[in-house]
Amino acid sequence: MAHTHNASDRQASIKSIWRTFWILLIVTMVEVGLAFLHLYTGFPGKLLLNSVFIGLTIVKAFYIVAEFMHLGHEIKNLIWTILMPLLLFIWFIIAFLADGDSWKHMRRNSPSAPLPAEKVAPAHGGGNHH
Repeated sequence: MAHTHNASDRQASIKSIWRTFWILLIVTMVEVGLAFLHLYTGFPGKLLLNSVFIGLTIVKAFYIVAEFMHLGHEIKNLIWTILMPLLLFIWFIIAFLADGDSWKHMRRNSPSAPLPAEKVAPAHGGGNHH
């Protein structure tokens, strides 16, 4: 009886791995298709395309973590113990990028910010002024 139970578990595991393979293949084909569509036609716009790529990458990461790292079969508390620091890390990256961009714009628009070298007037003096 244990042999039959092992065989059915193995078949279910193999079926799950193949399902994950096909999902990852389809998502990757969509990504490649969108990249070629954008390359040759310019559609969709770059911001939309990047957003779609980020979303599809998250889908692929979910399936890889759930199936091959076996996190999809764990209890919810363990999943949240792993996901929460990851989500905070992603939030930190986004927050630091936004803060850096804000700092860059603040420095650019500040009247006390030093001017770039090409906008500084050349110094007058020391020459022949007749």
